[in-house]
Amino acid sequence: MADLLSSVAAGLADLVLPGACASCGGAGSSRGVCQGCVAVLAGLVPHPTRPRPAPAGLPRCAALGEYHGVLRELILAYKDRGRHALARPLGRLLAPVVASLLPAGAAGSPAPRVVLVPVPDTPAAARARHGDHLWRLARPAAARLREAGLPVRLARPLRARPRPDSAQLDHAERAMAAGSSLRSRPWRASSLRRQLAARPAQVVLLDDVVTTGATLATAAAKLAAAGIPVAGAAVLAATRRRGA
Repeated sequence: MADLLSSVAAGLADLVLPGACASCGGAGSSRGVCQGCVAVLAGLVPHPTRPRPAPAGLPRCAALGEYHGVLRELILAYKDRGRHALARPLGRLLAPVVASLLPAGAAGSPAPRVVLVPVPDTPAAARARHGDHLWRLARPAAARLREAGLPVRLARPLRARPRPDSAQLDHAERAMAAGSSLRSRPWRASSLRRQLAARPAQVVLLDDVVTTGATLATAAAKLAAAGIPVAGAAVLAATRRRGA
């Protein structure tokens, strides 16, 4: 797992995209992301993050970097500008963030089992993005973790109901919107709870960006109510609130 934590650059090998740089818009290499932007990403190190103030029930969070510059532009290109091929490299960049949340076992001890639970898109967002964008990120993240020897599986015990665009909401409004939009899927949640009882694992939430933490706190609360404890939340980027 130590190798995984030090190999953020390994996820960049999959940035094979046509056209201009997906981040800065300049002339890219055959990768579609210019060498300067790749170098910026290669220097990122997963680190703990926590919004201030943090909502009640927010699990431990880790991010690859701050939501600005190259990382922000790549996330926006993937989510809102049709660069769907970025799902694989961005998903693989999530893997070391997940690994940073896992307990460090003694030498020779078995690797911890992991269950990745992506925060679901609303139906409208999934339609606009031609599919659930976090589920697309979760699959390459799981593949990268498996390559590092970690037993990983994916689960979808949550569903999202329609809600307003969070970009237009303040702190309190985000919390209200998140609290009313996420629901557990009873059958899937029960199945996951039984699996965890038989084979304990670290449940890690996945999201692309954490701002107020309201969505992640709500997701963790919904899972806890279904008997599924959450060990942490891994995100690509964390915003820095104005005035913080």
